[in-house]
Parts: sequence; C-alpha cells; structure tokens
Amino acid sequence: MASRTILITGGAGFIGSNFIPFFLKKYQEVTVVNLDKLTYAGNLSNLKEVEDNERYKFVKGDICNSDLVNSIFTDYQISDVIHFAAESHVDNSIEGPEAFIKTNINGTFTLIETARKHWLSEANNRKKGFETSRFHHISTDEVYGSLGESGFFNEDTSYAPNSPYSASKAASDFLVRSYYHTYGLDVVTSNCSNNYGPKQHDEKLIPTIIRKALAGEEIPIYGDGKNVRDWLYVLDHCTGIDVAFSKGKAGETYVIGGDNEHNNISIASTICAILDKVHPRESGSYTELITFVKDRLGHDFRYAIDAHKIKTELGWEPQFNFDSGLKKTVSSYISKYQKS
Repeated sequence: MASRTILITGGAGFIGSNFIPFFLKKYQEVTVVNLDKLTYAGNLSNLKEVEDNERYKFVKGDICNSDLVNSIFTDYQISDVIHFAAESHVDNSIEGPEAFIKTNINGTFTLIETARKHWLSEANNRKKGFETSRFHHISTDEVYGSLGESGFFNEDTSYAPNSPYSASKAASDFLVRSYYHTYGLDVVTSNCSNNYGPKQHDEKLIPTIIRKALAGEEIPIYGDGKNVRDWLYVLDHCTGIDVAFSKGKAGETYVIGGDNEHNNISIASTICAILDKVHPRESGSYTELITFVKDRLGHDFRYAIDAHKIKTELGWEPQFNFDSGLKKTVSSYISKYQKS
C-alpha cells in the first residue's frame, strides 16, 4: 500500500485498538489519524504500543462534529476512512437509544458526506490525488435480525434489525450504500459476528464472565443461556477488515465470521473450566458462580455467518480456533484484573 493517510474513527475502542497496531506494522508507508471521542468504551491505554509511532496521530473529538471532521480531512489530506466508531452495546441502546441514533447514523453521515466533498469534484468524478480513496464502513451481523436453529447470514440476507442498536447500524449501512450508488464514492462495508479477545470493554459477555469469576461474584447469564452467537477472534477480524479494505470490490459487502457457534452457557462453562486449570479457586469450581438472570428485551436467539464470499473472493481465513483464542483472551484478562 503506497503512502496514504487513513482516518480511523473509534480507534481507541476494542476492535480499533487491535486494528491500528496490526495495520501500522503491516503497512510501513501508511499514516493513521485516530479520531475518537473517548466515551466510556474508548481507552488510550489500549494504544500504548503505537503512541510514540511517528505515523500515528490521535485527535480527540466527535464524528458528529462536521467542522472538526472537515478540518481533519483538510489538515491531514485524508486519503481513506476506516470507520469503526459506534455506540455498540445492545443493553445501553435499550436504556438510552438517542446516543445510538446520533453517533451511528448522524456521525456516519457527517463522515461520508465530508469524504464525498473532499474526494469527488462531482458525482462519479474523483479529484486528482484521490482516485483510489475508499470509505470502509465496519458494521455488525445484528442488522440481519435473528436466526432459528438453522441457517446462516450472508451478504444477501434481508435486513431485520430488532434493537435500537442494530436499527441504527442498519441505517448507517444503507447510507454508505447510497453514496456508492448515487455519487460513485468508493465504499466497502463489512458486517462481522461477535468479536472477542484482548482490550474488550468490561461490560461485554466474555470479559464479564472472567471478571465476575475472578472476583468470586455471581456470573450473570441471560434467560436460559441458550442464545447462540458466532464468535470471531479480534485479530482474525482485523485481517478480514484489511483484505476487504485493500482488495474488496467497490460497493460490495463482506460478512466476516469465525465459524465458532456457541451458546452463552457453554461459553461461561468453558471459561470457568479454563480458569479452574490456570487460576483455581480456593474451593470448588468457578461454574458454581453461574447464575441465570432475567432475559434481555428483544433478545435475538441466534446469529451465524456464512463467510464464503470473503474466503473465496479475497482469500481470507481465520487463524484462531475458539479454544486457542479463548485461552489467550482469558490470560490477557487475568493479567488485567490482577493488576487493577
């Protein structure tokens, strides 16, 4: 990848802060500008390994602030955007949906409209120096709704979002799509399954299980624990984003999944079994702490992804199986929580 300056939004969040070090290491010619509002879910300590890198710049700010976004495009001559920034916790979207509408819909609009003005002189006509500029939008499999016991999401699955979070992401996906079809802007969208791995916020399922277990507290599992998710190790997601961004076809969507379907109760049980081996309790098993709590409103039963397209067209393959990924994840959180 030739010398480029890429705006990465939400780079202090879980996936972004895994992606930036990976990307800077792989592409020695690339400069990254990380725009992050540093809400509760963003943490600059996640980026310690790149903070002194001369090809990395951090800007604190909101993607909804069009003056700020415009000045970043102008000052840094942004050639591409990889857009992670989003409000992403379903429970929070049920309690307070407004922030999700602002960030996920209005924020995406601000970014892509600014990109259009900077990269295109008119529809389908790119400005000199921005002939290969691309807007990569990171989204979620939750836009497709809920599956029954069988079947998989793919790029042709109809949208059927069931929470304010997934509805706001679906709206942003449609906005991005429209800029390709209306203006000829080079866009790519990727929809991923549940990520897990180091640097994830404490509120999410896997960190919560580990944190509660280590603290000797009850481990809360929604409903009967039978809700199924397809789990993708975060570094596998990073390589998927990279191939979609660098090799993907303009206007296309790529779904990225880990081929790791597990229900919530089995995830909790597996983590407890790992902890029993590597960090045993004084008495009994961690599984004794598992407790069932009232189910989430509108809780989707199952998500699963058929990642055939990105595998066959772009040559992507996940490198981590669930056991190896989960062991690495548990060990990273033991280190984190033992320090705190």
